[in-house]
Amino acid sequence: MDWIKEVLSNFAQQYPKFRIDFWLIFGFIGQAMFTMRFLIQWIASEKKKESVIPVSFWYFSLIGGLILLSYAVHQMDPVFILAYLPGNFIYFRNLYFIYKKKNTSPPAAG
Repeated sequence: MDWIKEVLSNFAQQYPKFRIDFWLIFGFIGQAMFTMRFLIQWIASEKKKESVIPVSFWYFSLIGGLILLSYAVHQMDPVFILAYLPGNFIYFRNLYFIYKKKNTSPPAAG
């Protein structure tokens, strides 16, 4: 176990600004959620034996994207802000269309 201490010590010396704080953990959670959407889509497609995008894909996209956007704003990183900002509108819009379609009743027959 001494080798672990040595590796961590060397890492700390090479990267003195590296700190594990709330924002780093928050960013990793956002990235994990954003990545999970692909696993969700893959599992759903395997079950149906065709390419499908389940509603949960859009939820994970939106939540992960919003977390990553807030992380990018906190880091003041314009590249990542511009990378995640437009996508969140698309994810929200897709969820809007899904629920709008569910809540519109078909015309009465007769």
